[in-house]
Amino acid sequence: MASESADPLPHAPESQYTHTLPLPFTNSDLAVLTQGAEALVYRTTFLTPHTPCVLKYRPPKPYRHPILDKRLTKARLLAEARVLVKCRREGVKVPAVLGGDWEMGWLVLEWIEGRTVRKVLDEWVHRLGLRARDGRDVVDLADEVVQRDEGEMRRLLGLMGRVGRAVGRLHEVGVCHGDLTTSNLMVRPPGDLQEPGPERTEDDLEGEIVLIDFGLATQTIHEEDRAVDLYVLERAFAATHPAAEHLFQEVLRVYGESFKGAKVVLKRLADVRLRGRKRTMIG
Repeated sequence: MASESADPLPHAPESQYTHTLPLPFTNSDLAVLTQGAEALVYRTTFLTPHTPCVLKYRPPKPYRHPILDKRLTKARLLAEARVLVKCRREGVKVPAVLGGDWEMGWLVLEWIEGRTVRKVLDEWVHRLGLRARDGRDVVDLADEVVQRDEGEMRRLLGLMGRVGRAVGRLHEVGVCHGDLTTSNLMVRPPGDLQEPGPERTEDDLEGEIVLIDFGLATQTIHEEDRAVDLYVLERAFAATHPAAEHLFQEVLRVYGESFKGAKVVLKRLADVRLRGRKRTMIG
């Protein structure tokens, strides 16, 4: 799989492209990853045919004034690039910025080998039988799985801990992701297994966490922003992986130990949860 997307869409024929990409890119070697309202994301190559990358292209918006559109595109691409460069400088695992053209609206990022945490979790939850059936409680079922497959559950919790540590490090350097989901967390295989090839499910739980898709990221030092970041991840986790929701506690536990001030963020998270529940009740 790749950076900037959960699961690439099937390769689209040239006739399906709705935008003409600027040079040096052509449609001939592009594979669509995602098509959002603001940006199109592709897998392609950069500089050499053997350098895979992610291309994020923000096409002109005809509904905006051209001058405003160019300013917004430039500001957003520059903001994303600056956040990524800062994270790399501080040791946070994120894709490297390989190139960009703010005037033409594109940014090229390192291709991350591996799979998303979402896909890894879905497969391992299914493998371990963490599915509530016949009215059985998921937590009780998880206790049975722990007794039956203690080693596998320990590795799964280790992965959750690395997620918590990665998010904690991101927050420690003063960056909030803005769209934390298990689809924006990649599990990169160990160094000697990063060459493309058959999927290695046995190694998925041992890889390092790489955060991707920083289009909504901001630089901030406020606990409230960090707590909201965690809340978004928590809600996404509950919605996407309800059978493994209890595993998120390990994410929070390790996050709380990851940097000075993390426990203050966790206390603020409780307030954010309360506000979220009130909004849900009120509608």
